[in-house]
Amino acid sequence: MTTHHFLAECLTTPWALQRERLSAYAAILARRYAGQVKAGEDATTHPENRGADVQAATQRTGNARTGSIAVVPVLGPITQRASMMSLCDGGTSTQAISKALREANADESIGAILLDIDSPGGSVYGVAELAAEIRASAKPVTAIANSLAASAAYWIGTAAAEFYVTPGGEVGSIGVWMAHEDWSKALAEQGVGVTLISAGKFKVEGNPYGPLDADAQAFMQSRVDDYYGAFTRDVAKGRRVSVDAVRGGMGQGRVLGATQAVDEKMVDGVMTFDAVISQMQRAMRARSQPASRAAQRQATLQLLELE
Repeated sequence: MTTHHFLAECLTTPWALQRERLSAYAAILARRYAGQVKAGEDATTHPENRGADVQAATQRTGNARTGSIAVVPVLGPITQRASMMSLCDGGTSTQAISKALREANADESIGAILLDIDSPGGSVYGVAELAAEIRASAKPVTAIANSLAASAAYWIGTAAAEFYVTPGGEVGSIGVWMAHEDWSKALAEQGVGVTLISAGKFKVEGNPYGPLDADAQAFMQSRVDDYYGAFTRDVAKGRRVSVDAVRGGMGQGRVLGATQAVDEKMVDGVMTFDAVISQMQRAMRARSQPASRAAQRQATLQLLELE
């Protein structure tokens, strides 16, 4: 599979991903198919790749008295399921994040959850559902862009009760995109003609063997608009602002640095990873104190009754 063919296949999918990243991932995968990455070589050890598989055990930090913090990594390109894309960059699936959230909520030793995000975004599939699950979490969820939360990754981060960015980090890239490639001229120059045999009025609509007609473009635009609407509504809900504020500000598709992101109300503040952990531990201690006082009062009343 060539980079060109891989991109053509991917471009027809709605993406909440930094555009330039898709080309980079396609190049890596093309080399894998061409045999330039040795058989059996783990993707995360290859020079072009980084990150850690989110399927690995969730980290914990804290203590038994106030509860541990489950640190759920959201790294690399995001897809709904494990796929070729997730092999490129130590990627993440929304299903794996969802599983980690459910396990953390079911574990009595965990008092809070931290989404540790370093991702350029990814496919739109499964993201709205994951955001809804984060909002419905029984335990408080905090997110940190450490150091990048772009597009789908930003969408996920805004579902947390609190969202921070590291001093050197970036957030944003709010938007959805698709593309169409017209190969007809290039194929004609090579003396190649393509005839599509299909059933169903729109079955081959938007194919790369000819120009994109107005009806096909309008349909592709409607898909992008639908996902963009869901994206901006969720961001508005999470950041407690209007949809117009999201669409008219917050970078309008660009990523913003930490200071600008705070000014645009895209995050709650600028903090290091360790500082966010410390703040979450203080919050857990504060939540545990009223319960401890109530238990002490109950014990005192019981002793008085015995007397």
